[in-house]
Formats: sequence, C-alpha cells, structure tokens
Amino acid sequence: MAISSTDISNRIVEAVLAQKLAPGSRLGEQELALLFDCSRTIVREALTRLAARGIVTVSARRGWYLIEPSQDEAREAFEARRVIETGLIRQSAGGVRKEALKRLKQHLQLEKAALRQDDIGKRSYLLGDFHVCLADCLGNSLLADTLRDYTARTTLIAMRYQSTHDAEQSCEDHVRIVEALARGDIAEAEALMAEHIGTVQAALSVSAAPDPLARLREALAPVRTGGAPPAAEGAASASAQLLRTTPSKAARRRSAASDPAPSSDDSSTYLGKLL
Repeated sequence: MAISSTDISNRIVEAVLAQKLAPGSRLGEQELALLFDCSRTIVREALTRLAARGIVTVSARRGWYLIEPSQDEAREAFEARRVIETGLIRQSAGGVRKEALKRLKQHLQLEKAALRQDDIGKRSYLLGDFHVCLADCLGNSLLADTLRDYTARTTLIAMRYQSTHDAEQSCEDHVRIVEALARGDIAEAEALMAEHIGTVQAALSVSAAPDPLARLREALAPVRTGGAPPAAEGAASASAQLLRTTPSKAARRRSAASDPAPSSDDSSTYLGKLL
C-alpha cells in the first residue's frame, strides 16, 4: 500500500518523541522521498502539515528543518500543556471509565518495561505519549492530537535545554496520577499533573544554553593598537624597575674590590651580596 503524507508526518513526530531527531535537523525532500519510496509532492504535503503544527519550519535557502525552540517558546509550550492537561482532568469529575483506566495502566507497564531495558528511544516516546493517551482515554481525541504536537515540541525543547531529568521519576509521577484517577480523586490528579509538568519544566537549564559564536567572537575581537597590552605594559614596567634597582657590573666590581675577603663563616653572606 502506498504511503500517505499523514503516514510520513506521523513517523517524523514519533522520531521526535523518541529523541531520534534533534532540534534543527534538516529534512530534505529528496532524501525523504527516497526513504519512503514516494513522490516529493507527498513529502512536501507532510512537511507543510508539520509546519502548520509548529514542529517544522522552512527557509527559502535552507529548506525544511525541525524547529529550534527559543526560551520564550519553551515557556509558552509548557504553559499550554499545563492548561490543557489539568483542564482535561478537571472535566472528568464524573469518573473515568474502567476501560480507560485499564488502558492507562497497560501504558504504565510499557513505560516500566522500557525503563528496565534502558531503551532510551522507547522510554522517551512512551513517557511523552502517556499524556496523549490520557487525553484520549478521557474522551477528547481532538485535544489528544493537539497534545501530541505540544509534547513533540516540548521534547525538542528538552533535547536542547534539559540538563538531567530522572525518567524513573516521570514514570512514578504518571503512576500517581493514574492512581488518583482510579480513586476518583480528581482534585489530587489535577494537582499531581500540574506538579509533574512543572517539575519537567524546572529541569530545563534554559539560561545555560551555550553561545554558539563564543569562539568566533573572541577571535574577531578588535586588536589594541593604541599602546602595549596590559600584560606587556606590566612586563615593561617591571623591567624598568629592575634596571633601576639592579647595580651595573662595574658597580659590582668596585664593591667587591673594596670589601674584605670573606671568612669561611660569612662566605654565604658574601655570595649573597654578589648574587
């Protein structure tokens, strides 16, 4: 069966969630067409769809690339997720269906298995997909699709800025949220979700992003031409001081001639004067 543009866009999002594609990765039309054995038109449709969803960007010169979220975009994406996910839980006050709880618990088992296997790609995908699964289980497939996009964007943010975040802790947070839903404690589940998203956001070291132009900036700094650099000036000053305080060779010879010959007791003192 021929592949569709939707299939291609879904595969790209899955690769992002699994942290297999880094922020700023180039998505060449020709390469994707060869990979999926389809026309460039279908690839272009998939990339255009992803651009509309805020996951891909296009440049007339550079082509298609995954987004590289800024600090403001990181903050906005997490705020959007917090509003959507806590709101979804709040609206489930009537209770969560047994089938939905069963599906969520199965998802948690998959997360735990990926953690035991130390499969980073699968683990990352499942931890992000939990939020999509939760929205779907709470009966809102439209918001589930929206959350998939936001989760992909926050995954790209985490790959760029995140220092260290404990995946096991994320899984434990998910377990506690599902347990609260199973008890019918909607307020607790909502609070746990807000805390969980806040914890992930707090783990991002956005202020520590390196300056990509640091080395070039240093190399191309203006050269001082108005005088000797501070280090050289200091060295010149020290040399002048040394010349002022060090006696000439002739003076040392005159001093040695006028001093009496040293005895064995004061030879070290005499050598000290000559040196």
